[in-house]
Amino acid sequence: MELNKQEYGNYVKQVTPMHSLPVGMVRAFITGGLICLMGQISTTWMMNRWGMEKEVAQTWTQLELILASVILTGFNVYPKIVQWGGAGALVPITGFANSVVAPAIEYKAEGQVFGVGCKIFTIAGPVILFGVLASWVLGAGYWIGQAMGLIG
Repeated sequence: MELNKQEYGNYVKQVTPMHSLPVGMVRAFITGGLICLMGQISTTWMMNRWGMEKEVAQTWTQLELILASVILTGFNVYPKIVQWGGAGALVPITGFANSVVAPAIEYKAEGQVFGVGCKIFTIAGPVILFGVLASWVLGAGYWIGQAMGLIG
């Protein structure tokens, strides 16, 4: 019995992927930094080339990054970027777009309603839900604090 536990422990050690935290952090920094750099280049280019106001250029840049993420997810490129860059690719707006599109692509064979319609927010849904809930709770707390004269 003890030998089986030891063999199993050796097997688990053999098949468990080993990750280096410092390497993962550097990869995330590089990936996230490159995504943000592309966004900054796009914003600056639109402001200088087309004379857009900063806010308008930033809005167009967000749309470009979302579209790029969706297209790269569709061609199965963004998941490879996520695999290499980890949280650096998941945290920006591109990662959120990827989390909406990936389930839609995965479940499209089940149809538009029961596949795409039901599964599209399986990953992003909890993020949206808790984001809205947290905003509501903090907003209510702020409102109460103002009504009580605690917040100016």
